[in-house]
Amino acid sequence: MRLRLDLHIHTTHSRDSILSVNEAILRCRAAGLDGFAITNHDTLDGVAEAKEKAGKLILIPGMEITAKGGHILALHVSKPIPSGLSLFKTVKRIQDQGAIAIFAHPYAILRTWMGRGEIEAGGFDAIEVANGAQFPYGCMVRWNTALADRLGLPKTGGSDAHSPEMVGLAYTVVETNSTEVEDVISSIKRGRTRACGTGISPFQRLSRYTRDRVEGIPILGRFKKLVY
Repeated sequence: MRLRLDLHIHTTHSRDSILSVNEAILRCRAAGLDGFAITNHDTLDGVAEAKEKAGKLILIPGMEITAKGGHILALHVSKPIPSGLSLFKTVKRIQDQGAIAIFAHPYAILRTWMGRGEIEAGGFDAIEVANGAQFPYGCMVRWNTALADRLGLPKTGGSDAHSPEMVGLAYTVVETNSTEVEDVISSIKRGRTRACGTGISPFQRLSRYTRDRVEGIPILGRFKKLVY
């Protein structure tokens, strides 16, 4: 079967997100997705609530970990992994849990400081090729795809949603034998994936900036949202 999954969603448990768990679930259903991964920054907070409310949607527990040099999506983790560890230690801790480590938004300005050698030796399970928040989207997808091809790694997609309108912009099509999370994760690791979708529009980007100013999100957070 083919499943459409947004593998990169932040809820209000990430300080820079205004997307509630309830709204994430509603938006996933409206977008016709089969499921999603909650990947809040450096925490598993929100996962338990999402599991309780997801209904028929597949819910993959995850987090986006701030490692030294870049961000790593950890999918199917059961215990939090601390931020600030080296790339190698972060990936190892993820994989020791039977989870997978995905290199998030590889060419994001101000969020990735890894050299080519570090990336190639990182031991990642997949590369996030399609990220709905990256700009310019098409160019970034081409660069990320070239990286995944060079490393021979599976390709994934996720919206990197921090607000409702972003959910499902980018997503992953996974070919799998069942809807069990373990099977989905195994299929991703085996490369039975296709990254799909589109990026945030200039209007949506401007709307996010305007909303952040009204809601008083710190200037650094506003700058990051404009860049990403």
